[in-house]
Amino acid sequence: MPNLSVSIASLRLKNPVLTASGTFGYGTEFAPFVDLEALGGFIVKGTTLHAREGNDYPRMAETPSGMLNCVGLQNKGVDHFCTHIYPTLRDLDTNVIVNVSGSSPEDYAECARRIAALERIPAIELNISCPNVRQGGMAFGVTAAGAAEVVRAVRWAYPKTLIVKLSPNVTDIAEIARAVEAEGADSVSLINTLLGMAIDIERRRPVLSITTGGLSGPAVRPVALRMVWQVARAVKIPVIGLGGICTAEDAISFIMAGATAVQVGTANFLDPRASQRIAQGIGEWMESHGVESVEEIRGVVS
Repeated sequence: MPNLSVSIASLRLKNPVLTASGTFGYGTEFAPFVDLEALGGFIVKGTTLHAREGNDYPRMAETPSGMLNCVGLQNKGVDHFCTHIYPTLRDLDTNVIVNVSGSSPEDYAECARRIAALERIPAIELNISCPNVRQGGMAFGVTAAGAAEVVRAVRWAYPKTLIVKLSPNVTDIAEIARAVEAEGADSVSLINTLLGMAIDIERRRPVLSITTGGLSGPAVRPVALRMVWQVARAVKIPVIGLGGICTAEDAISFIMAGATAVQVGTANFLDPRASQRIAQGIGEWMESHGVESVEEIRGVVS
């Protein structure tokens, strides 16, 4: 059988399939449909230092080949996660990763510090697409300096595997990737959602409560694939690819573009078993093509 295991810094994945934050809850919600331990791991919903109510409804909308969302990082805060959610996850034989968000470098660092104390959480993923309250709401991740500032603060506070999730809403994503690598990121994941909107022409108003939201799903896959290909050639750290992955073939194309691992996101809403199906499909494709390890096909497209 092919060897599907891959490594992200010190993080060892039994296969290259993770689930994307915000699409898989805390994992336990999908347990009736998916063998969680059959995945390389899963990334829980965005967690912040303090509880957040999120944005008003409506905050999700279907679009051609995708969806828009403006949920707004609704969660009960990191202390609630540590006390109430972590105990339900710590005995799973897979990698549970926490997505961390914040409104200042200090918020990010303190949230990461509290998660670092959890023995069975081996990694965090930083969402640097959050608005920087000190710069009028501009996202940290849209400038190299802003992204570096957050990673620098978190790297000082967090000793385990640090993944940084990159925004595609930038002019040069490779520049951002190099900036976070220089500050100690162990890996980058990309892409986060593209900024989009939808209009209800009968009501003559935006569909989403805050007008714009993040576009995900198959519609963004060609953009995501291009950016993964660019970033994989710009940095030495592992790249995790995501954006519209719905099939094993989609996942394999990201690996061939240079990704070490992939995340399955919007597909989880269409098929709760998508992540496990994709992991199995990668193994079947490798076996049928005589590929013995994921490393054989990683980055083969130059």
